Amino acid sequence: MQNVSIQMVDALERRSDVELETIILRAPWEQIGLSTTLFLFRLLRLIPKAVKEFNPDVILFSSMVTAGMLPFLSRRVKVPKVTINHGQDVTKPVWIYQKYLPYVFRKLNGVISVSKATHLASVERGMNPERGVVLPNGFDSRRARFLPDRDGALERLEHEFGMDFASRPTLLTVGRQVQRKGHVRFIREILPEIRTDVNYIIVGDGPEYEAIRREIKESERPERVWLAGRQPDEILSCCYAAADLFIMPNIPVEGDMEGFGIVLLEANQAGVPAVASDLEGIRDVIEQGVNGYRVPYDKPDEFASKIDAVLNNDLEKLSVSSRVYVEENFSWDRVVTRYLDYLNSVIST
Repeated sequence: MQNVSIQMVDALERRSDVELETIILRAPWEQIGLSTTLFLFRLLRLIPKAVKEFNPDVILFSSMVTAGMLPFLSRRVKVPKVTINHGQDVTKPVWIYQKYLPYVFRKLNGVISVSKATHLASVERGMNPERGVVLPNGFDSRRARFLPDRDGALERLEHEFGMDFASRPTLLTVGRQVQRKGHVRFIREILPEIRTDVNYIIVGDGPEYEAIRREIKESERPERVWLAGRQPDEILSCCYAAADLFIMPNIPVEGDMEGFGIVLLEANQAGVPAVASDLEGIRDVIEQGVNGYRVPYDKPDEFASKIDAVLNNDLEKLSVSSRVYVEENFSWDRVVTRYLDYLNSVIST
């Protein structure tokens, strides 16, 4: 959410029709918990001060977490207030947080949900449906210029990871390693059913890291799977550039959800189509047969068959259409216009 917010701000600042005042938390992931807590308390002082000095038409919160300060601010701040929500910032399974959310929704003049699934979760928690709209996340299309060429990326990954990536197709998964991402299940149930000889790279970290590592060790071909951990942007760009197919094997987990799936856009931008579970916010990103395929999460054989089919039949065509599709529909310079149209409608209400 932090990266998405910063990219959105950058897109807004490129607009000549927007005057913007920002209060942004920029913190490394390792410090995000403490930094966020301190930042929220600072907002109680910073927002009224900014409203007094800047006299804005609307206040846009980047998530339900930051919007959570509204019940303490609403009497002091009379400007229309809108939030973006992403998924887990709505469904987080902490009972006191869930009890608190309806109070926050009542203080908001508008809600931008990044997917239909997030919108529905918000309605279930007290949001007035008439105050909400579904608008997607965007991505910074300028990042494409920093992607290395495929041959250079393959060479760099072989040097970094010590695996042969050039002789067989590469599957890639990027994201926080939590249960809903389905890493363990993919390695155990789907990967053995893929007939094509593939490599599989998993980038990211999180509470499921050790469970994934153990599953790899016990798998039939552990030498074909590389658990890369958290990587700097330079190596991540190489992973996208070298990959043939992006994999997002999510599973349903109570109290958690995939709000949107920004990594799908990043992969598509690099010309990497996706095979992903037909769940939640993923449905708002993948257009069947255009930038990838959605497959029922509970059918491992179908998931494996679709991977084989894409790798051996329409990969080149799908790679091109993936890049075109996300550029036309999800680049921040396009998406932010839709955000502004909605904000203007809230202001004029």
